[in-house]
Amino acid sequence: MGYSRPVGINMKIALLSGAAVLALFNTSAASAQEAKAADSAEVIVLGHGQSRQTQTVKSRDLGEVAPGTSPLKVLDKLPGVTFQSADPFGAYEWSTRISIRGFNQNQLGFTLDGITLGDMSYGNYNGLHISRAIINEDIARVDLAQGAGSLDSATSSNLGGTLKFVSRDPSQKMGGELDGTLGSNTMHRVYGRFETGAIDALGGLRGYISAVDQKTDKWKGAGEQKAQQIDTKWVLPVGEGNLTAFVNNSKRREQDYQDMSFEMINRLGYTWDNFQPNWALANTVAKDYQQGTAFPAPITSVDDAYYYGAGVRDDTLSGLRFDTPLSDKIRVSGTVYHHDDKGQGLWVTPYLPSPGVSTSPFYNAASPSSDNAYVSIRTTEYKINRTGAIGGVTIDLGAHQVAAGFWVESNDFGQARRFYGETLSAPHRDSLGFQTNPFYTQWQYAFTTKTAQAYVQDTWTISDALKVNYGFKSLDVKNTVQQQVGGTLNGTLKSQDSFLPQAGFVYKINDAYEAFGSYSENMDAYVSAATSGPFSSQSQVNVDYVRDHLKPESSKTLEGGFRVRTGSFQGVLAVYDVDFSNRILAVAQGAGIVGNAPVLSNVGGVKSKGLELAGSYRITPAWKLYAAYTYNDSKYQNDVIASDGTVQAHTRGKTVVNTPKDLLKTELSYDNGALFGTLSTDYTGDRWYTYENIGGKVKASTISDLTLGYRFASVGTTLQLNVTNLTDEKYISTIGSNGFVNNDAAGTAQTILTGAPRQVFVSVKKSF
Repeated sequence: MGYSRPVGINMKIALLSGAAVLALFNTSAASAQEAKAADSAEVIVLGHGQSRQTQTVKSRDLGEVAPGTSPLKVLDKLPGVTFQSADPFGAYEWSTRISIRGFNQNQLGFTLDGITLGDMSYGNYNGLHISRAIINEDIARVDLAQGAGSLDSATSSNLGGTLKFVSRDPSQKMGGELDGTLGSNTMHRVYGRFETGAIDALGGLRGYISAVDQKTDKWKGAGEQKAQQIDTKWVLPVGEGNLTAFVNNSKRREQDYQDMSFEMINRLGYTWDNFQPNWALANTVAKDYQQGTAFPAPITSVDDAYYYGAGVRDDTLSGLRFDTPLSDKIRVSGTVYHHDDKGQGLWVTPYLPSPGVSTSPFYNAASPSSDNAYVSIRTTEYKINRTGAIGGVTIDLGAHQVAAGFWVESNDFGQARRFYGETLSAPHRDSLGFQTNPFYTQWQYAFTTKTAQAYVQDTWTISDALKVNYGFKSLDVKNTVQQQVGGTLNGTLKSQDSFLPQAGFVYKINDAYEAFGSYSENMDAYVSAATSGPFSSQSQVNVDYVRDHLKPESSKTLEGGFRVRTGSFQGVLAVYDVDFSNRILAVAQGAGIVGNAPVLSNVGGVKSKGLELAGSYRITPAWKLYAAYTYNDSKYQNDVIASDGTVQAHTRGKTVVNTPKDLLKTELSYDNGALFGTLSTDYTGDRWYTYENIGGKVKASTISDLTLGYRFASVGTTLQLNVTNLTDEKYISTIGSNGFVNNDAAGTAQTILTGAPRQVFVSVKKSF
């Protein structure tokens, strides 16, 4: 089963393939000077000089998408990357999913200015999403390594790739920016940034402060999604080095779209959503469920809709970095950082009325009133308090460049499941606010995670043509849990590997061509949370079993290829082979709102192999064509076998969930300095959300976006039009929103989200 309406898909694939082939092979000789000039003008840099498959996306590309768009959505154009989201910006966190070469988001690494963002999953226990970590306009570039990433990456989850976000530095000149955007669904966004410029009286200190306010209605159903952020960054020259400090604050409020199934789409329609603002209907359905009476048509299940769901997050991320040469041979750097997070994920649940469970020892009799609704508000609550330090040294020994460093972090994470009462006559609580005065705490945990990582690496320039790098890192992560309410679970899990090697080479064939290759090993540390990872079973027996019998997930990645860079063209061809060992599979159990713990098993290995092609061809000084094609074959190598020897899931030889075999992305852009525009088209092949590949097949989709703009240089103003989903395709965006399942022949698994229709946004950007 599947849902899509791609018209003329074969023709689209043929056109996109032709563009990719043209971009890859339409090369001509050019001098090294021309190559460097072309590279400096490009928005996407295809990893020249690197031993790994890597690309860089620069701020100009980030600025020409619809304002407020997640940089993850921009990265979707790169080879090997799959990205989905149910909103037009790719910023709605419940639906946001990025995967690379068959590795899902929680198996990737993410950093901002070297500081870990954790795995950026919803309900993240050790970080925060990039959309909350920094304002989009304050990002200077994003570096993607499709393999394991460099040894100095401060992350404990980068099995299958690393994304490094780098913030913009303050300007040497006083000035600023002011941007405003209006668009579909009453969307508005205002961004402002003030630059102090270098202040001579303060030793050349320079800084900026920026702020953004964004709000939009959902594209279907009722509710809002909004964010307010403030960033500030300061740089002080100290001798030949710099002292840099930053503080980023975010307040994000999002109301959810309803998780769907194929059966629901067929029965209720593509635009079906939660009940809000129909409070009476939400209570009627809950009452019918609790009393065993028939639901009002067309509803057939209590999970067809809830009144609303929402995510509420407050974050502050701050850091202090010092970087300086000690001599002409030695350079050192060090960073200390801190992150505070407070969050709640809200669901209006029909499974527990207000106030409910009065016999529980955790029931609060003082909570709300006698006018009790047939629903209550269920929350998953988060508190993060983490502090870390990163240090590094590089030593220039002529032909050898030796680097070494460390990363340590202490993270206290609190998580709780609570219920809050509502009144029957009308809802009285803020649907986008922090809830207080619960009538029931189902469970509460305190997690402590201690992380220590160290690395050493040598880059050896053997000749003008050949450069090799080799080194290793050690990673040690200790997770401790104490249950404070609802049970007595406690224990400690360790993820440890003292030797994770990495080696690679770059060989310059001539001024235009180079060959590269690398090998790396990595480990994914256990997750410290009650809703994901080993502790999500919330069972002492299961946690002890993981401790005594399972191992952390690990990967071995071998990749290589060729790059070309001429005056008009840059391109890359890469092949890879990945062995993924000790894969821990989590199978969802029932509706997500019920909170049933997933079942965890070690399912053995996953084998991934594939091909990545990308090319950027400058047809004329104004016209440019970009294309990227990926073929990926990722399969489970083992069945899921229980301790008694019975087969729990027939996964051997099945395609890994959320891993399309074919990806094809193209962009045709024009920019003469004043007038600019880009037409991008993204083809994503078939995907599965079932481990056994029985049912749960989401058909391929082709989505196009359009950017048009004009720069009025004389007044420092840019007018920009963005159209997302230009052809207004109906398609499935996110899969696995409510977890992956073994099979779904009936199409009833409520774990997919429909994609946003065509949206239009108009922006005015002013620099001064």
